[in-house]
Amino acid sequence: MSPLAFLLRRVGAGALTVLAVASLSFVAIHALPGDPADVLLDETATTADRLALRHALHLDDPLPVQYLRFLGDLAFRGMGQSFVHRDRTAFSEVLAVWPSTVALALCAVLVAWTIAIPLAMLAATRPGTRTDAAVGVLSLLGMALPSLWIGPMLVLLFCVALPWLPFPGPDASGPASLVLPSLTLGAGLAGILTRMGRGALREVLREPYIATARAKGLRESTVLIRHALRTALVPLLTVGGAQLSALLGGAVVTERIFERPGLGLLFLEALLRRDVPVVLACVVAFGITVAVIQLVIDLLYAVVDPRIRVAA
Repeated sequence: MSPLAFLLRRVGAGALTVLAVASLSFVAIHALPGDPADVLLDETATTADRLALRHALHLDDPLPVQYLRFLGDLAFRGMGQSFVHRDRTAFSEVLAVWPSTVALALCAVLVAWTIAIPLAMLAATRPGTRTDAAVGVLSLLGMALPSLWIGPMLVLLFCVALPWLPFPGPDASGPASLVLPSLTLGAGLAGILTRMGRGALREVLREPYIATARAKGLRESTVLIRHALRTALVPLLTVGGAQLSALLGGAVVTERIFERPGLGLLFLEALLRRDVPVVLACVVAFGITVAVIQLVIDLLYAVVDPRIRVAA
């Protein structure tokens, strides 16, 4: 299969996946108890007001008709009008905060890889030592400690006890405001990648071609980085890609802790207000983000290991 055909195939598969996720979310949100009209209206609203609002929002249409309208909004009308802000489309609200979530996710991934790769290399080259045991404990802590605990502890340490970083809030801006949220969100991924990287590197270091490279007189750092690490990155990319959904899902908690505008916070607020178009637009944005990053990871396989070729 040619690279172009592979790319088109993956884009098509990603589009179908996003449509499936959005459709399931459409069914799920309409299965929730309660009526959006009751949430949007205050206690003084009459039955006539409620019926008029339901008609204006097309909530009185049969569910199949609402689904067809949803597909039309998805394709042509920016996911329809927000129930709360009737002068904006749902997707325009998403676009206002989408870059913030993408920046947070990318910084969290960068933090995770920056922490995990050196620790994995350190542990893999010193098996059975105290260093190996310490790295194992650190990786378990990263995987076990919840963001709800890590975030506030980091704020207390670096914003209160040691006021090196800006206090979180809606007014916080600049690169410094991303440090603590990125650490909070990337800690779990760093723990997983460290454990996986340590195991993968140990396996690779036992391979015959590593012994051959050492016999040629190459430096240990060259053997480790150019030969062993490059092969070990393939399973790490797979694990990292599989964790992206959890990482983006964790953005809901992290954005709430640090009061950052983003998809997670927008999704939570829209869900509480039963703003159906915005909820579905957030789900579509999450799906598109995951699909694009998965495509990038698939293309990186061939870059990391030239033996891997684009295949069907």
